[in-house]
Amino acid sequence: MRPFSISVARSSLLLFLLTPACCPIVFAATITDLGTIGGHSAYATAVNNAGQVVGDYQTAAGGLTAFYYSGGIMTGLGNFGGSFTYLYGINDAGNAVGDSYTPNNASFRAFLYSNGTMTDLGTLGGASSVANGINNAGQVVGYAAISSGTSHAYLYSGGVMTDLGTLGGAYSSATAINDTDQIAGYSTSWNGETHAFIYSGGQMLDIGTLGGNQSVAYSVNDAGQVVGWSYPKGTTSHTHAFLYSDGQMKDLGTLGGFSAIADDINNAGQVVGVSWLTGNNTSHAFLYSGGVMSDLNSFLPLSSGWELYEAKAINDQGQIVGYGDFGGQTHAFLLDMAPEPSPAALTCLGTALLAVLRRMRK
Repeated sequence: MRPFSISVARSSLLLFLLTPACCPIVFAATITDLGTIGGHSAYATAVNNAGQVVGDYQTAAGGLTAFYYSGGIMTGLGNFGGSFTYLYGINDAGNAVGDSYTPNNASFRAFLYSNGTMTDLGTLGGASSVANGINNAGQVVGYAAISSGTSHAYLYSGGVMTDLGTLGGAYSSATAINDTDQIAGYSTSWNGETHAFIYSGGQMLDIGTLGGNQSVAYSVNDAGQVVGWSYPKGTTSHTHAFLYSDGQMKDLGTLGGFSAIADDINNAGQVVGVSWLTGNNTSHAFLYSGGVMSDLNSFLPLSSGWELYEAKAINDQGQIVGYGDFGGQTHAFLLDMAPEPSPAALTCLGTALLAVLRRMRK
C-alpha cells in the first residue's frame, strides 16, 4: 500500500502542476433575489465575507430606507427622524455604516450600525456627515462638513473623528479603508481638478488620472490596489474604470460603450462595476478577472429572468452584490461565482492525466 500511496501523491502533484498553466477556468453563477420590503425596488451596496449584505430599499411610501440582509432575511433599519437612511459598507463582524437624515430632512448624519443599534458618529464641526466604509478593526471613513461649510474626508477610530485634509482644494471624501489602514477616496486639488487619492501613514497621495482632469477612487484592497473611474485623455464626458497598482493606473476599458466605473475590488484582485454597452443606451454589471472584463449577464442561464445593471461589491469568496431588473422591477441580487472547468479545460485535464499515467508506467 505504501508504494501505491506515494505514486498517487506524486501523480496528484504532477497533475496539479500541469493543469493551471494549460487549462482555462470559467465561472458558473448562482443568483439569489434578495427581495424587497414593502416597495418594489432594492439596491445592494456591500457584502462581507460571511455573505451578509447591506443596501437600500424603496418603502411603500416612496422613501428609501437601509436594509440588512443576513441568514436569508432582509431587515429594515430605523432612522434619525428623516425620510432616508442608507448603508454603504459592512465588515466581517457584521458592523455596517451609512447615513440617515435628521427630522425634516434638515441634515444627514453618519452612523455605525451594530447589534441592532444606530450610533451617530458626529461631524467635523458642520451639520452633516456620511460614512462610506468600515474595515475589520471597526475604523470608519467618509466625509463630514467642517465649520466653513465644505466637507473633508475623515477617519473615525477609537470614538474620534479625524480630518484627513485635502489635496490642496476645498473638498475631499474617503470612500474605503482596508485592513492595513490604507484609505481610498478623492479630493479637489489646488487647481480645482478632482483626483483619486490613497491615504497611508498620515500622507494623502494623489494617484493621478487616465490622462483627463478627473478621477475618483471607490475601493482599496489589502494589497493597496485601488479602483474607481477617471476621464481618459481628451474627454470630460466619458469615464473609464481604472485599477491602480504598484504606482500605475491601468485603464480597464469598457464593455463596448463609452463609459465604465469600477466600484469594488477584493483581495484576489477581482473588480466589479458597471459599463455601458455598444450604443451607450444600456448599462450592465461587469466582472474584471484575469485581465478580462466580462458582462456578468453572460454567466446567467437564459431563463434566469434577470438583467444585471450594476455590481457594487465583491467579497473574497467571489460573491457579488448589486441590482438589476427582475420581473420588471429593480431588485438587489447576491451572485455566487463558482469556478468550473470549461470543455477545453476538461480536455486539457484528460491530456494531463494521460501524461501522468505514462510517467507512472515508466
